[in-house]
Parts: sequence; structure tokens; C-alpha cells
Amino acid sequence: MGIFDAIGNLVKSQLIDVIEWTDNTSDTLVYKYDMNGKEIMMGAQLTVRESQVAIFVNEGELADVYGPGRYELSTSNMPIMTKLQSWKYGFNSPFKADVYFVNTKQFLDRKWGTSNPVMMRDAEFGMIRIRAFGVYAFKISDPVVFLREVFGTKKITTAEDIEGQIKRTLVSGLSDAIAESKIPALDLAANYDELSNFALQAMNPKVAPLGVTLTAFVIENISLPEEVEKSMDKRTSMGVLGDMNKYTQYQAAEALREAATTPNSAAGSGMGLGAGVAMGQMFAGIFNQQNQQPAPQAAPAAPVAKGSFCPECGNQVAPGAKFCANCGAKQAVTAVCPGCGQPTTPGAKFCANCGQKL
Repeated sequence: MGIFDAIGNLVKSQLIDVIEWTDNTSDTLVYKYDMNGKEIMMGAQLTVRESQVAIFVNEGELADVYGPGRYELSTSNMPIMTKLQSWKYGFNSPFKADVYFVNTKQFLDRKWGTSNPVMMRDAEFGMIRIRAFGVYAFKISDPVVFLREVFGTKKITTAEDIEGQIKRTLVSGLSDAIAESKIPALDLAANYDELSNFALQAMNPKVAPLGVTLTAFVIENISLPEEVEKSMDKRTSMGVLGDMNKYTQYQAAEALREAATTPNSAAGSGMGLGAGVAMGQMFAGIFNQQNQQPAPQAAPAAPVAKGSFCPECGNQVAPGAKFCANCGAKQAVTAVCPGCGQPTTPGAKFCANCGQKL
């Protein structure tokens, strides 16, 4: 082997002719390709797989961006890098650059939850505090923005590095979404899907400056304060019980039976003698209530004729009377209705007050 062949082999060993990245993790967002002190050979093969984006950075400045596919690195398909390096057409020389692979797949089943209670105003309960938790999914929607705003100069970035920022944004956005949706606290559990979609639309603009998009947001549970839950349980119990009288009787019967059958207890010894009497009285009362027939209602009494009043003494005069029974003053003869006692119009066939035929 000649000296030139040895030099050629040495030069080739310092050049990179194949650039690719196979992700063997589940949470890597950005991976900086390890050059290991080598330079990239012009004409090298670049392979970008689905759900990946390759970005070349020249001396800290973003250059060419490649989507999924296979590329041969040359001046024809590296326009920005060619301009930055001032290469002449066809100049086939190695170059130095940093290559970053950005993972654009969805990162699923990320947990979120409220570390502190979230305040909300409810129309029925007033100001209350709620806790919530669930899962979300996200992906890098703008690799260039993400590389500038989040990645920096690190060698690798994982989902855990940005989860804290996203979770805080989610909790803040959820409280705003609950307030804007105006869903009552009692109806939150029945509107998880609607509230999740509403929150997703409201929170995406907040994470867009990071180059990230939320692809899913799921609310698994919203827990209310203990006092509110107790109030809800009482309302539910009242609705399930229905007839409170029957429920009270049932509870009394169960208490008597349990006390009478419990050995060596003060309740059992005291209730043993009176249990039968109490049970008999209780069931006798139930039997009487079930068999008691409602008393027939009396027919309404016929209206009493009111008549008129004496103009002299003011005493009431019987209908049709010609003289006052109190002072003897002569009364004007007027026709009155025999049904209601009200004066009638002369010649009328029916009473204008009660409709009685005259």
C-alpha cells in the first residue's frame, strides 16, 4: 500500500458518509447526531425516517431542514448550507455542521393533575375548590421553533424536560375553561368530553410559541370538596328513598329486630320484652292507614239569599219583603233572584249574577 493510499484511507476514516438516527427510546424529542470529531462528506447519504425531521446547523445558525426521505448531500439540495459556506458549484469537500433529529411523533399517555385546588365560582354552591387529573398527548408541530425556543445546545431533550411547563399551562387553562364553560359543579361529571374539547381548543394557542401542539386532552376525574360531595350524597339519598314514612317504618323495624336478636347487650335485654308490643303497634298503625277509607265529603250548601238592606235602619230585609222587620219602614218592591238574592232587571228571564232562571 502506497503512502497516498494510506493518506486516502486516513482521510476517509475521518469523514461521515451515512447520517441516520434510529430512536430506541420512547420519550426523546430531539437528538443531536454524534459527529465524534468527524466531518460530513459532501455526497453523504442522509436518511430521515417517518415521524422525524433532520435540521442542519452551521456555526450556530439554522440551515437546511429535511423531512422524511433519503437525500444525497450536495450543493444542489443544500441551498442554505451552500450559501453559508460560499461553495462553488460542484466543489466536493467535507464540511462541519451539527445535525439534529427532531421526533415529530405523538407522545401519548402523559399524566397531568392539579397539585393545588383550583378555585371556581358555582351558581349553586358559590366559591368552591376542585381537583382534577387525567392524561394528555402532544407532538412537536414546528421543529424549527422548538429547536430555537426549547432545545438550545443540549445533546438530547426528552418529554420530561418540557412536561412541567405543559402541565402548568394545562392546569391554568383548565380553570379558565371551567369558568368560561359555565357548567354547574353538579353537572361536571356528565360533561367531561365537552369540557375536554373546550379546554383543548383554549390551551393550544398557549403552547404554540414552543412549537408544540396538544393532540389530546382527557379529564378522568374532577373531585369536589368534601362538604359539597356530602350535600350531593344527601340529595341522591333523598331521591332514592322516595316515601320517607315507609322508609322510617322500615328503619324502625330493622332497629327493633337487630336489638331484640343481639345477645348480652343493654339494648337487647331492654328491647326483648317490648319489641313484640312495639312491633304490633307499628304494624297495627300501618294496617289502619292502609284500610282507612276517606270520609265522604258533604255536598256544598245551597247559597243563601242575601236580600237587600233597609234604607232607614240598615237592617237586612228578606227577599221580597214589603216592610222592614226591624223598624217597619216600607220597602221598595224589587225583583230579586231566588237563587242568589241579587236584584234583577225587570223583565229579565235569567239572573245576570248566577244564571238562575227567573
